[in-house]
Amino acid sequence: FDKWTDGQRKRILVELLERCSLSQQRFCAKQLQERVPSEALDFTTTLPRVLSLYIFSFLDPRSLCRCAQVSWYWKYLSELDQLWMLKCLRFGWYINFSPSPFEQGVWKKHYVEMVRELRITRPKTPSKEEFVVIDVQPVRSNTPETKLPVPGRRRKTKGKQELPPWRSSDRNPTDTVRYNYLDNCDPIEQARQA
Repeated sequence: FDKWTDGQRKRILVELLERCSLSQQRFCAKQLQERVPSEALDFTTTLPRVLSLYIFSFLDPRSLCRCAQVSWYWKYLSELDQLWMLKCLRFGWYINFSPSPFEQGVWKKHYVEMVRELRITRPKTPSKEEFVVIDVQPVRSNTPETKLPVPGRRRKTKGKQELPPWRSSDRNPTDTVRYNYLDNCDPIEQARQA
């Protein structure tokens, strides 16, 4: 066996496993699991549920919502009331009823509703009738008139040309406002700023 090639060894092992009974195959599988470490193992399946919840408790609301998209079990863990109740109580948000044992995700729904009430959602785009168009008149100045640039032609400038704000290289523009109710910032402070 030591002198055989890798292909020959694999062929012999496959033939041996085909001739083994089901209990013998289970024994081989158990021996392989003990010798070969598993890779990319989900920590929530190996750790006790209490420890998994403790790890999830350090996440902010946005990260918890992203964790709910990983798998069904992560969705179950990340929507438990034990996690969301603490986040609600930190802001003083209480529910006015006692949920039954069969209701799940009550505190998460309450958290999302309370943040929406703070009006930190996307602004509504007004309809065409609500837009006000102001009649714009050119401003007359006492300086001699200069030629207006012709569209399609580039002006020759000797210095660094300043880009308009929407084309600037600033990675964190200050003229935009983000409306996301699952931001990591304090929602009450965001409401005051808005």
